[in-house]
Amino acid sequence: MFNFKEIVSVTLILFSVIDILGSLPVIVDFRRKLGKIESEKATLAAGFIMILFLFLGERLLSLFGVDVASFAIAGAIILFLLGMEMILGRNIFKHDNLDVGVASIVPIAFPLIAGAATMTTLLSLRSAYQIENILVGILLNLFFVYLVLKSSTWLERKLGQGGTDILRKVFGIILLAIAIKLFKTNLSM
Repeated sequence: MFNFKEIVSVTLILFSVIDILGSLPVIVDFRRKLGKIESEKATLAAGFIMILFLFLGERLLSLFGVDVASFAIAGAIILFLLGMEMILGRNIFKHDNLDVGVASIVPIAFPLIAGAATMTTLLSLRSAYQIENILVGILLNLFFVYLVLKSSTWLERKLGQGGTDILRKVFGIILLAIAIKLFKTNLSM
């Protein structure tokens, strides 16, 4: 049965973990390198990954002999490297000859939107909330993700080059902090 309070809680938790607004500088950077981002493809891929992981996450990880903490640490390392790219203005990941369709999935849909933090959060939410409320929370977040992806050009224009550069550095540091927190939390498990 749908529960409004649970839907709001799940939506806000996922919104803070996905942090699509914080990812805007990365999205703008990829759009600059590629010319465009396929918003629909990225949103659908992220949604598919999140819903699949909601239902099969623990079993999928155990199939490979990987525990949730190790998965989260691997995701933390990727987030850390993305943060370093943002702060230093250097490419750590190879972006040459990257197809727009592929880039819309990796790294936009995964690990930026549906990364280790999101997946780990989904596993945690599953133990505390009803599945249908989690699914509604995922859909609401995907709608917002789509809006941000679709309007990234407009948002960049409004911010200007200086605003985008400042956001990229600030959110690069925030991404580093999230990565370190994920790493510390899951290392102690």
